[in-house]
Amino acid sequence: MATAHSNLGGSIESSLQSQDSVRSDESRVRSTGPMGSWESELTSIQHALKFVLALKDEFVCPVCRGVVLNPQQNSCGHIYCFHCLQGLLETSPPSGPVCPVDGAVVTPAEVFQDNCCKREISNLEVYCTNFPACTSVVTLHRLQDHLSSCPYEQLQCFNVGCRAALQRRHLQEHLSSTCPHRTEPCPHCQKPLPLSLIQDHVLTSCPDVEVHCPSCSQKLPRHKLKEHRDSCPEVQVSCSYQRFGCCVQGQRARVKLHEDAAVNHHMLLVLKSNTHLEQQVEVLQEEALQRQQEVQTDGSLLDGLQQEVRPLLQQTSNHERIICTAQRTLSRHEDVLSTVQLEVQQVSRALGPGLEELEQLRKSLDAVIQEVSETEALKEHLGTLEENLKRHSGLLDLHAAQLHRNKQHLQELEATSYDGRLIWKIDDFSRRRDAEVRGQPPSLSSVPFHTGRCGYKMAAKVYLNGDGEGRGTHLSLYVVLMPGDFDALLPWPFRQTVSLSVLDQSGAANHRSLSFKPDPASKSFQRPGAESVSNIAVGFSCFIPLDKLETPHNATYVSDDTLFVKVKVDTAGLEQL
Repeated sequence: MATAHSNLGGSIESSLQSQDSVRSDESRVRSTGPMGSWESELTSIQHALKFVLALKDEFVCPVCRGVVLNPQQNSCGHIYCFHCLQGLLETSPPSGPVCPVDGAVVTPAEVFQDNCCKREISNLEVYCTNFPACTSVVTLHRLQDHLSSCPYEQLQCFNVGCRAALQRRHLQEHLSSTCPHRTEPCPHCQKPLPLSLIQDHVLTSCPDVEVHCPSCSQKLPRHKLKEHRDSCPEVQVSCSYQRFGCCVQGQRARVKLHEDAAVNHHMLLVLKSNTHLEQQVEVLQEEALQRQQEVQTDGSLLDGLQQEVRPLLQQTSNHERIICTAQRTLSRHEDVLSTVQLEVQQVSRALGPGLEELEQLRKSLDAVIQEVSETEALKEHLGTLEENLKRHSGLLDLHAAQLHRNKQHLQELEATSYDGRLIWKIDDFSRRRDAEVRGQPPSLSSVPFHTGRCGYKMAAKVYLNGDGEGRGTHLSLYVVLMPGDFDALLPWPFRQTVSLSVLDQSGAANHRSLSFKPDPASKSFQRPGAESVSNIAVGFSCFIPLDKLETPHNATYVSDDTLFVKVKVDTAGLEQL
């Protein structure tokens, strides 16, 4: 047999016979490149191959008894499959692997790939593995290419959940017509789904299937059912004046007739609710007065606590000085005590005329101990004073916080207006305008005001450094509509004339005023959404130039760094509820 040597083990000297050399050679055989793709794919059907001509013995692997794939030749001349040789090396005894035919030692360094034998084997003719159904005859290295297109090859169905195995020629029909797990479009929405899920999809979730409304039995597509329920005349609803005390419930159409017919009754309910709100306002005003009295009481208590704390702070300072003095005295006495102890030792040795001096030293020692005790007592008293100081400081902070909250709540109650007018005092004008120039905050908003007890809720907004086309050159002034408690009873859109003014503080009454009449088509004057903070602001981006505002000729708009803004709503023709 031809021997086209391709040494797999590399250049290793044959004289190395030690166990370490054998193991190293085995490792190099294992690391040889894998078989060709057609040989590796034939490994699973190696023993099922049927050759046209009888297979020669030299092409039969002595290990697996199948046709040799990727032949490797030993020094004894026998040929093995690549993967059979690897198994032989891995399972060999400590003495080393041997040839299963003649018992010759298999030395990995002497094993090589027999390319000549490989070419001969790859050109052997073989029947298709689906013989006799398929009568094709191909060379061994082309067998896998033939099987990839053979119509008689057994293939697994591609659909998830289907375990059917069919010949390639029947697979397409199975996939498109007979497979119970195939994908089909929904007959209504055309969404592709597994056949087994289409019926459940149609019954429960298909958006295009027509279903009956549970209230009026009207038939409509499922995806329009929710929209239909919002307008279905048969749906059970409550009267829109339920929050005012109306208890009527029923079908939407009947409730609508009730709302149109019971306007007077509903107005009475609203007025009753309004009366209750006025009573609540009176109660809040009484509470505000009571809170003001509490603030005054807290202020008096705060002053008393401050007066109590000052002597404590003074005492603490005095005690600290006493402690420092005592510590210095204690240090000196400790030095004296050390000296006395040394002298006592000397006197003890002498045991003579120094007895009187020893008695004096003992008295000095007792005096030192007494002073130390007094110092410790001062330390304990100082700790008690510090705890009292911390407790009084905490009470002082609590009263100060409560005082601030009461003042803030009182200011909000006092600023509320119900006559359609707002006088807004803006102090710290220069600081606030400089903050806007730097970009924070961009605008200021006033407290809300109302056109009546049950009227529109509004607020003013000002840009001290201008907004839009007036940025940096003018003061911009706007007004906004806000969601109110009585919006359902008020006419919309808002149509009342609004006047905006910057007030002259010189006494000459040269106020700067501009007015506008609302545009009914603008969204800014429609009813505000219940979940929104306010509508879009409306007003004048170039209300007054900044140079005329700060240095006018015949008026004083900014005085003591304070600006006054006035908003007036014309309530003529506006019915009071």
